[in-house]
This record gives sequence, C-alpha cells and structure tokens, in this order.
Amino acid sequence: MFTPKWKKEAQLLAKGALKFIHYKRDLLKPERVDEISSRRLDVLAAAKAGDRGQADEASKQLRAVCENALPHEKPLSWFEENVEVMFVAIVIALGLRAYYLQPFRIPTGSMMPTLNGIIGKKAAQETWPSLPLRIQEQLLRGRSYVKIINDRDRTIRFIDNRRPDLADYQWLHFFSRSQLSFTDSAPLTLPAPANQMLEIGLTEAIQAARANNDVLKKGTVLCEGYIDSGDLVLVDKFSYHFRNPRRGEVFVFDTIDIRGIHQAAGDQAAGSHYIKRLCGVPGDSLSVSSPFLLNHGKIVQEFGIQRVSQAQGPYAMNPSGYGLADPRHPNAYITKPGDTLELEAHARPGMREYAALGDNTGNSLDSRYWGTVKEFNLVGPALISLWPITTHHWGLIH
Repeated sequence: MFTPKWKKEAQLLAKGALKFIHYKRDLLKPERVDEISSRRLDVLAAAKAGDRGQADEASKQLRAVCENALPHEKPLSWFEENVEVMFVAIVIALGLRAYYLQPFRIPTGSMMPTLNGIIGKKAAQETWPSLPLRIQEQLLRGRSYVKIINDRDRTIRFIDNRRPDLADYQWLHFFSRSQLSFTDSAPLTLPAPANQMLEIGLTEAIQAARANNDVLKKGTVLCEGYIDSGDLVLVDKFSYHFRNPRRGEVFVFDTIDIRGIHQAAGDQAAGSHYIKRLCGVPGDSLSVSSPFLLNHGKIVQEFGIQRVSQAQGPYAMNPSGYGLADPRHPNAYITKPGDTLELEAHARPGMREYAALGDNTGNSLDSRYWGTVKEFNLVGPALISLWPITTHHWGLIH
C-alpha cells in the first residue's frame, strides 16, 4: 500500500520480462535469454536498494534488450496481406463446406415447383433481348443465352449403334455440363446437362448427323436458346449427426450403392447427389392412393407432402397429386394400388432406410422406382435457397 509508484512499476517490468522469456524462449537465442535475465536482476536489485535513479536506468536497458531480442520482420505488402486474407477465407470456406454447409445446384425438375432444376428452352437468336437485359437476367434469374455452331465436320460416336455418347459431368464440382464424344476428334463440351442440350437443338443436330452417316457437318447449329440455372441451395451437413431425419423435409443424398439409380443412369450416377423430399422414415410402409401418399394405410399429413397431394396453386402442375410408378419401368416398387415400399424398422446404424420422392411426381425418378435410401447415403437437409433471387424460392426451404 505504501510502496512508491516507481518501485511498483520496476517490479511489474521485471515480472513482465520473466513472462517474455517463458513465452518466447523457443525463438530467443541463449545469449539473449541470459542478457534479459541479467538486466531483470539489475532492476530488482535497484528497486530493493531504493535507488530510483538506478532503477530507472536499469528499467530502460531492460526494455531495450527485450524490444531488440527478436529479429524484426519485414511488414507485409498490400498484395501479401490480401493474399493472406484470401487464403484464410478459402480455408474457412473449405472447412465449412466439408463439415457444416455445402452449396448444391438443383440439376433436374423433379422438385418443381418447390425448387427449380436446370431448364432449357429453344429461342431463335433474333428473339433474344438486348445485351443489357441478358446481363440483368443472368444476374437475377440465372438465365444464359447460348448458340453453338459446329466449326468442322465431326463423326459422332454412338453407343450400341443407337444412342450418342453424350454424358453429364460436373465442372469444378459445381457447374453442370455435358460432353458429346466423337470417333475422329476430342469431345465437345456443351454448356448444360445432356437433357437440356437435347431440348434446345441438339436432338435435331444428332438426327441430321444420323442421316449423314453419323457425320455432324460444319455449320450445324447444336443449340440455340436459353438455359435457366437450377436453384442454388445450401445443405446442412451438420444436423443429422445430432437428430434423426424428419418425414416431410427436403434433403440431399448421394447415390452410392443405390442399384436402381445406377441401372437407370449408368456411369452418370457415379458420385452423383440427388435432392428429394424425405417421405418415409424407418418403420414406414408406403403406398399410393392417388392423390395421396399413405403410410400404413393412412394419409401422410406432413405439410410439404400435403401440398403435393392437394395440388393447389403452383402444385396444380401435378393435378393427380402422388401417382403410381410407370409399370413399364423394370423392378419398380409402387406400380399399382396396394403395392408397398417397406422401410426396415430395426436396421443397424448406417443401414436404416428412408424413402425419397420428388414433388414433381409425374416427372421424378424416385423411391417408387428404385427403392430406399440408406442412412450412410444421407448428406443433410436442404436449408436455404440462395440464388436466383427472382424465382420466389429465395429463403428457407419448406
């Protein structure tokens, strides 16, 4: 209480110098450690002797030794600072993507009108809006206008002499593209998945090639129209580690070991992710009595499922609600009234079973056709629709 201020400051400085040695010992040279320790003892000795002048001088020398004990690093340039910030941001983003949140592009129309998939429409170039309007549409609704003309003669490769070698792929694991293969040149990369390319002109181009010994002539228009990007959603990869999946929510799953999907899509299903509505959980027994989805003979009441059944507003695109699978499809599960899809109630962890149905039931290849989704396939519930912002889907997904 009665210790002079200068003596308290000297004692605090000595204490701080000791912490400095402990915290920086791995960076300090041995001779520097010895010098700091010696100066520190000088400060304590002067304070103990009550010699303020000597204590001030010893404190000054101790500060100087500590300040110069470590080599001074060259300040980062503005470029280095920005690169460092970007690197940290990328690491954080990759960490979030790997463990918590992952962006996912809706590839097909099986979840319409809840979510939009990639859509292709024919449109002659003469009818396209002006360049500023096209840029605006690209930014606000994800619409891009494309016209591709074949630049030289190419011979299309056909599989089993029936269908062209046209396959989807993911560019940068995010953008959906397709490739048309040839026997005499490298594959041609196209700006949308195969189905959408066929819708905006590729079908006619292939038919013309077939009539010309499979040769795609120079000057042939491969596509002409616009492509609406599918909704970009954010998938919650975290929740299913702490809660059970809920009937009625929209979810994403991978297609590993789902035999029916691979039989229908072939190599295109490898490594693919699908998004559907989770319509059945372990222990359910699902059947269809159009327009209703039934569980153990009772109408399923969850909100998202009822919207499809009631076929009101935008959901009137499927006026019959939930329908039966096409009986011509091999190995389909629910093709007639009374057919059921049984979800195992007591499976070991990882093998619990779920059912996935599209809201656009008339145009959805789902559990009615290929059966159950195993627990190990689940990625997580679809959380938010991020973009485009003009499709009335922006916000939380229900």
